[in-house]
Amino acid sequence: MNDPTSAENKRPAPERTRPADRQPEPGIPQATARSPRFSLDRDLILSQGTSLRLAECLTKLRHRKTIYIDWDFGSVDPMGLSTILNFYGPPGTGKTMAAEALAGTLEMPFMALGIAELESKFMGETAKNIQAAFEAAREAGALLFFDEADTLLGKRLSAVTQGVDNEVNAMRSTLLIELERFDGVAVFATNFAKNYDEAFRSRISYHVKFDLPDLAGRERLWDRMLVSGIPLATARNTLIEQAAAATDGFSGREIRTCMRLALPKALHEAEGLSCTAQLAAKHIEAAIAEVRSAHADISNAQPASASLATDITTSRRLLGVDRTH
Repeated sequence: MNDPTSAENKRPAPERTRPADRQPEPGIPQATARSPRFSLDRDLILSQGTSLRLAECLTKLRHRKTIYIDWDFGSVDPMGLSTILNFYGPPGTGKTMAAEALAGTLEMPFMALGIAELESKFMGETAKNIQAAFEAAREAGALLFFDEADTLLGKRLSAVTQGVDNEVNAMRSTLLIELERFDGVAVFATNFAKNYDEAFRSRISYHVKFDLPDLAGRERLWDRMLVSGIPLATARNTLIEQAAAATDGFSGREIRTCMRLALPKALHEAEGLSCTAQLAAKHIEAAIAEVRSAHADISNAQPASASLATDITTSRRLLGVDRTH
């Protein structure tokens, strides 16, 4: 893979005006911008389709001035200066890492907000704090990332019967308004894209689907996981081929989990036999079997309708209230 730190691969961040000596809103410490740890070229293994959509997005960001100012497209698309991306697909396919890697490739700070932070920090003053999050990202020139976004931007309630339900709708409306005002880069990630409100879906610049890896993708992932320092009892290429074939339907996260399970197995066996530890095919096979068994036993996959009901409940909880009030 290309080294994104080389001069040829450096991509300029989108142009923006940043007021001097301004600090992020102190009321939301979880929204502090940080330096990204990843970049797209160096750290991610993605499908061809996902890579193409991200490349198209990067092209727009690199040439935003040309498109909207030099070519005057901004006169008919004044809201197009912002870039809103929707990363969707099964769990464990790299959506969160890709958002941080996008920030790294653009040389922008990375600002992430998850449901846990929102629930603990946004109670009671949700709209105000959502506004503060966007302001903090604007001042820092940061890429703003929302995880589990379908919970925040799910379908609005059409038959409002309680004040709480009205507040849920107001929270989502605030997010939509802030997106209209935002001139930076915002990324939303979800496992349930069909639950999005249509008003949000229409504001998205790029929908980027993250698929489970195919055989070639799994081989690349196993090749990445079998780092050079691990002593092997089986030929490396054989391990990669066998493991990739045995993990059909696994996400990248699950493949990493297999390695986390397999390595202690090799060490445990060596301790019992008083020999030098080496990773063998049998250790990886046992780990794969454990992950597959756990997936079958405790999978919490649910239909979109059930997920929507869960999202509404979570949204109420974000506001510091429950449905009985």
